Amino acid sequence: MRNTSKIFKALSDESRIRILKMLENRPLCVCEIQHILKGSQPNVSHHLKTLYDAGLVESEKDGLWVSYRLPDKPESPTHAAALALVRKSLSADETVRKDRAIVASVNRFEITCRR
Repeated sequence: MRNTSKIFKALSDESRIRILKMLENRPLCVCEIQHILKGSQPNVSHHLKTLYDAGLVESEKDGLWVSYRLPDKPESPTHAAALALVRKSLSADETVRKDRAIVASVNRFEITCRR
């Protein structure tokens, strides 16, 4: 029951759903997600931790960055169903379409050099 409630809690926030939709395209680091969401680093990290704790994203050290991605093998049928629902939904949503366009062009090297 606890794992299921974590999944639903993770899916109850618009920013976290946006992050999952972004990660459908490719792995992203915190700074790339922060750039797309126009949010603060602590806020984006909090969202990613919530998604990670719910088993909806995985992380991997990638040089100076930690890249987040959707899991290749979901932990359970409930995780698989939740991720399938996210994948099948919101494809026509304007915010999701804008996010996807930015994901296609966002570059962590350029983002970190601008700061």
